[in-house]
Amino acid sequence: MCLSGSWGGLELNTVRFADWMRQRGWPVQVITLAGSPIATRTTELNLPVVALRNPWKAADVPAAGRLASLLRGFGTRALIVTRNGDLGLAVLCKSLRLPGLRLVYQQHMQLGLAKRGLVHTLRYRALDAWLSPLPGLARQVLEKTRFPAQRLHVVPLGIELEKFAHAGLTQAQARQQLNLPLPPGAVLLGVIGRLDDGKGQDFVVEALGVLRVRCPHLHVLFVGEATRNEGNAYQQAVLARVQQLGLAEVVHLRPFTLQPEVAYRALDISITASVNETYGMVTIEAMATGLPVVASAAGGTLELVADGRTGLLYPLRNQAEFCAAIERLLQEPGLAARLGQQAQAEALATYSHHRQCALTEKVLHSLG
Repeated sequence: MCLSGSWGGLELNTVRFADWMRQRGWPVQVITLAGSPIATRTTELNLPVVALRNPWKAADVPAAGRLASLLRGFGTRALIVTRNGDLGLAVLCKSLRLPGLRLVYQQHMQLGLAKRGLVHTLRYRALDAWLSPLPGLARQVLEKTRFPAQRLHVVPLGIELEKFAHAGLTQAQARQQLNLPLPPGAVLLGVIGRLDDGKGQDFVVEALGVLRVRCPHLHVLFVGEATRNEGNAYQQAVLARVQQLGLAEVVHLRPFTLQPEVAYRALDISITASVNETYGMVTIEAMATGLPVVASAAGGTLELVADGRTGLLYPLRNQAEFCAAIERLLQEPGLAARLGQQAQAEALATYSHHRQCALTEKVLHSLG
């Protein structure tokens, strides 16, 4: 269940996970908002999807009744909730209508403030399992809540890594497919992900202006669209700054795609410039592709990228350190290749969608 009208990493991962579990033989039903991007994508995948309205949030007793009816109709024994904001409704449904329902929270975001008060404690007590994608996030759960440790499990969010590791395209073919008219010898940096001030495209543009003075062969590719329902003011501001800096010929913008592996294959270096990425799926995808990653040392990225082994980290929004990392990779191609190889091995061993499904199945079977 994910009652979100947006379309970002959380929503995309929710649909992907439902499809993977269906492929493994589980009867799966997706519960979401009518007309939402989740509903659209779920329908495209021929997954069973039902709509649910929840106008009164955690106190919505009628919605809890409607949810119970949907669950009974499908014969649901376990409900996996992927959005924190939907936990209140799920717990209300279990408490009032379906006491035997197994509730599992698949965490995608950091907790933020401590949640050790009575309301959160009672809500979390109704959960049968909590799946955290990283060890650090699991430690945060224990520190900031009263959730019992025996019900907490580390289950990395998975990616279909094979399509990134074995895209079947050369770099030249990928660039041609993306219609990137790059001159011979061009080095392409890339930020894959929605255009949002938390993702740092503005920072990359400013740094590119500095880097191009010493490295005139650098180009940047942005792939993504503005955050749903938040307008495109940030995107317009970034593009205006590109024009002001005279970078219009070397900054390339392409829309969101369901084939991101093509974009990664076109790159030489992948950049994660996020202010605070809870769990950087794009970082993992870049690692699986075998790209050297230059990433901001913030949030969950610190657990994904081992500095000097699977990528290079720089202090958040520190332009000098970022530029130094990029120039180091340009000057040391052997280092770039080694980082990419080691990153790919780490990604394939840890973040496969097969592993996420298997670990989740183990938890579900343990609940009975």
